[in-house]
Amino acid sequence: MSEDPTGVEPQLPVVAILWPTLGLLAGLLIACTTTELPEDGLGRVVGVVDGDTLIVDLDGRSETIRLLGIDTPETVHPDRPPECFGAEASGRLALLLAPGAAVRITQDVEARDRYGRLLAYVERLSDGLVVNRSLVDRGFAAALHTDPNDGMRHELAAAETRARAAGLGLWSACGGPHEPLGGSATGGGN
Repeated sequence: MSEDPTGVEPQLPVVAILWPTLGLLAGLLIACTTTELPEDGLGRVVGVVDGDTLIVDLDGRSETIRLLGIDTPETVHPDRPPECFGAEASGRLALLLAPGAAVRITQDVEARDRYGRLLAYVERLSDGLVVNRSLVDRGFAAALHTDPNDGMRHELAAAETRARAAGLGLWSACGGPHEPLGGSATGGGN
């Protein structure tokens, strides 16, 4: 190598440092946001976060699962106060999916939501119960359609119509979803 007559040591071009760094960051991002499910979609429940969110062990990897097609009253949202029937919805999900319960996770079009949670329909393997539908059937959740995820759209909407008509769960206790805790359109609440 010849000596630089200016006395300035040669420096690596910025691109030579920038591209490998960006490649490393991209690789880490992909590894941390993997959406791959086990081929059979099977997992075990670790715990329940709230009425429509749970944690499942998928091949040794804990994943936060947001139940697709439904919405339950809030209990742990960082920007909203607890809502009427939220504790009951969380309790119902915990009853349906105790820690260790074997489940099958089925995704729709979108793999994750903006919070990084895996979006899925969850089937309890012991009896084939589709948990998303069960929560709406019994009035613990409202149907929530979020394009483009519509694999159970009509089924969940029909379940909500039946639960409303029968006055089940949050439909009689609160007058509907997202009512403040302690008050509702019907004067109920808990």
